[in-house]
Amino acid sequence: MTTKRKLITDSYKVVKKERRGGKRERSPTPPPTQEEIENEARQADLQKLKQFDLDWKFGPCTGITRMQRWDRAHLHGLNPPHEIKELLLQSEQDPELRDSLWREYPF
Repeated sequence: MTTKRKLITDSYKVVKKERRGGKRERSPTPPPTQEEIENEARQADLQKLKQFDLDWKFGPCTGITRMQRWDRAHLHGLNPPHEIKELLLQSEQDPELRDSLWREYPF
């Protein structure tokens, strides 16, 4: 003796409303500017250098520049990445890229 359950949707007709203004088309995203491209490249380079700073197999990095650390690691046969040396040679004047991650901390 099962009775059929009555739902509220059985009494009222389902009506879908139209959107006002119809469908909206997305505007295409503008191509990145030269400044944005350079900023992304700089952030990627900075991230690689930070990873170099955090890799302890090349020795401590406090109190010296990244280039000094790279040279010391190379002198001791620790095989530091040549990509890091190329980055450092390109950015010798920029203190954010030249100095280690720990440059702002007193020791």
